Amino acid sequence: MTHQATVRDRLDDLLAARDLEAVWFGRPNSFAWVTGGNNVVDRSGDVGVAAVGYDGDGFTVATNNIEAGRLADEELPDGFAVEAGDWYATGLADVVAEVSATPAAADFDVPGFERVDAGPLRQPMTDGDIERYRSLGADTAAAIEHVVRGASPDDTERAVGARLRERLFARGIDSPVVLVGSGRRARKYRHYTTRDAELGDYALVSVTAVRDGLHASCTRSVAFDAPDWLEDRTTAAMHVETSALAATRRVGTEGGTAGDVFAAIQNAYAERGHEGEWEHHHQGGAAGYAGREWVATPTAENPVRLPMAYAWNPTVQGAKSEDTFLVTEDGVELLTGTGDWPTETVEVDGLALDRHAVLQK
Repeated sequence: MTHQATVRDRLDDLLAARDLEAVWFGRPNSFAWVTGGNNVVDRSGDVGVAAVGYDGDGFTVATNNIEAGRLADEELPDGFAVEAGDWYATGLADVVAEVSATPAAADFDVPGFERVDAGPLRQPMTDGDIERYRSLGADTAAAIEHVVRGASPDDTERAVGARLRERLFARGIDSPVVLVGSGRRARKYRHYTTRDAELGDYALVSVTAVRDGLHASCTRSVAFDAPDWLEDRTTAAMHVETSALAATRRVGTEGGTAGDVFAAIQNAYAERGHEGEWEHHHQGGAAGYAGREWVATPTAENPVRLPMAYAWNPTVQGAKSEDTFLVTEDGVELLTGTGDWPTETVEVDGLALDRHAVLQK
């Protein structure tokens, strides 16, 4: 089944379950999920310049007269109708309310409309999602590995971050998260927001990259004259990450929740001598049309769906292991890899993965 056919089926089910005549999506991630296109001009807003609606028969995009022609030409599939209001006279919610059948729901504020959370609708992934994810993952990994491999101890965090953003942008990839942590700051902070510090003895570089609405996250570590504990802590983080992926496949196949996977994460930390380390940083979760469609916690009840992308990101103070994987009932596939980075094989519960190790320079 095509991506568009799957979207229609899920939206038909939603309309029937909630007795609605139409549903609308103006948030960029769900707009991308429905259309394959981009409704963002100003990245500071939660809602884009257009919303896409479905009424059981077809799709309509509401926008303003500035954007209508460009969206129709460059962002929308064939067969999507476009309704536009004058930019100076009406807002997006007004256009949606004027053209929509009712009762209706939307993922942003439209007077008189119910609210809808699109996250569950986007899970599990479609075949089209998976193919686009493979392309995004490969390009993201190639960019971060090129930049990190070329880094030196006297580079500043900002300089490395700028090179990474530029390389991604040239591939049509946005980067809402770029973290470059020098050894001094990566020891102290789990979120090493990029500053002017020189890299020094080692560095962690993390990115979340977005193209076609899909999000890929990964981290790479490089050592120049790193502390003795770096490799051991990185290996411990790899063990936790692999444990999370093994549990994801098991829970997704047999049934269970994100909390069940989190229990495996807690146990993995304890097995490596770092009990309670999970309390200092979130551990990740399902990925897709958001950096994390959900983040696992000890009590999380989110269903673990397959096939789905997952990005687990365990940390052990000063070290981290993170990539985005496709998890299916049949296996676990690395999405953010190039095959050209030092690795260490980690095996947990019958799952053996080559994890990205510290690059020694």
